[in-house]
Amino acid sequence: MRGAQQLGLQPLRWPEPFPFDSTVAMRVATYAKSIGRAVPFAQAAFRQAFAGGRDLQQLDNVLIAAAACEMHPAAVSRGAELSSVAAQLATSTREAGELGVVEVPAISVGTDIFQGALAVEQAAAHMRELIGAATR
Repeated sequence: MRGAQQLGLQPLRWPEPFPFDSTVAMRVATYAKSIGRAVPFAQAAFRQAFAGGRDLQQLDNVLIAAAACEMHPAAVSRGAELSSVAAQLATSTREAGELGVVEVPAISVGTDIFQGALAVEQAAAHMRELIGAATR
């Protein structure tokens, strides 16, 4: 995959440790989805992890990401502990496995799934092909 600089992105700062246990971040992401904040939370969490170099297995770092997208820390902490959130995360994880997802990131475009380090580039190329075919 091309480097961050070639893609016009800021440099990566890998969190320590990496990989980290993402359970806390995934529970908060699942809660964020339930309140319509999944995309902003995911963006903020990735900024914390890969621009700030912060470990997302630490609740404080996850709460900083949540606060950046106007999610109240107390509500986030409570929401992440809900059994319904845990159940939804388990269901989503099972469904992804049933679709053949074994690597992240994983991006679906219609029925096609792109996974791993090249997923973003492959999904973007596929979408360009679909748009090109639709405009012919």
